[in-house]
Amino acid sequence: MPAGSLRYDGVAIVLHWAIALAIVGMIAMGLVMTGLPRGSALQFSLFQLHKSVGVTILGLTVLRLAWRLAHRPPALPDGMPAWERLAAHAGHLGLYVLMFGLPLSGWAVVSASPLNIPTVLYGVVPWPHLPVLDTLANKKPVAEALETLHSAAAWILVALLVVHAGAALRHHFLLKDDVLRRMLPRFPLSSRSISS
Repeated sequence: MPAGSLRYDGVAIVLHWAIALAIVGMIAMGLVMTGLPRGSALQFSLFQLHKSVGVTILGLTVLRLAWRLAHRPPALPDGMPAWERLAAHAGHLGLYVLMFGLPLSGWAVVSASPLNIPTVLYGVVPWPHLPVLDTLANKKPVAEALETLHSAAAWILVALLVVHAGAALRHHFLLKDDVLRRMLPRFPLSSRSISS
């Protein structure tokens, strides 16, 4: 197998780390803004930024999925047990579902909010509310249910990210294979992997 097919390509690596950094920022932002006094200027600003970054993550995830469908990712290590392969695939599927689901549920929350605050991405680009939700006669119970869903999904994402990062670190430090290194830019693969 040629060495080039043992690692992700540059586009996949950039999209992976751009989305990862944005998600970590979103989690931190979400924790801070929900702890601020309701209606404060800082909370309002963070909510607006949170919405902007969420839409950005949605767009990047669309690009990442399209790229992945068109470019086969490197195969998992040959010696990986079947249960671990299944767990890796299930974990990736869960991450994709949440990378789509969280921005969409956040968009739904904003659209159903009785406050009807417009979204302007990064203070520049107006972003529409979702149809139907913005015209509901009684928005409050729908918005509350969507907020609960959005919050629960965020905590599930945190748990999945911890498992995902832990698995990558286990492969790197304990199993000493190239599962992590192949997603890092400018890190050569081990001679063992290249020769296999």
